[in-house]
Amino acid sequence: MSDHDLLRWQFDLTWALFEYHLERLVPEDHLWEPAGSVWTVRDGVPDWAETEPDPVPVPTIAWVSWHLGWWWSVAIDHARERTPRDRVEITWPGPDRVVEWLRGLRDEWVELLPTLDLSAPSTFPWPDRTVGHTAAWVNAELMKNVTEIGQLRLLRAATPGR
Repeated sequence: MSDHDLLRWQFDLTWALFEYHLERLVPEDHLWEPAGSVWTVRDGVPDWAETEPDPVPVPTIAWVSWHLGWWWSVAIDHARERTPRDRVEITWPGPDRVVEWLRGLRDEWVELLPTLDLSAPSTFPWPDRTVGHTAAWVNAELMKNVTEIGQLRLLRAATPGR
């Protein structure tokens, strides 16, 4: 099995777990606030702090899905050798379009992955690593964000009077 094949297998496994939750999301899930202190999205713009607060606010599904779309868009920009977009240029598309947006990023990544020279120097997120490290990071970061979205969805579904 090639490195590309292994990365794709891991990616597909993670994405299949994500689809379980994507198919079950309802619009009200996205902005549900699971705690008193949250990071969310307001009019498409995510909450943000240059210095992470302590304690870190609990993110909403909207915020996590924006975050996922942001870092993935920038990773794709780097892999395609395009000027990476700034964080403020990437807005959350809203509960009716977010799943389509994330699936579009998935399709773009799946098309791009087999063309990547995994041994080439990387420009993102670590300039001292390889493109293979970036691809492995995409899988790890996706897995983390999938887990966060899934857990938030399950918590909301289990919360009386939600």
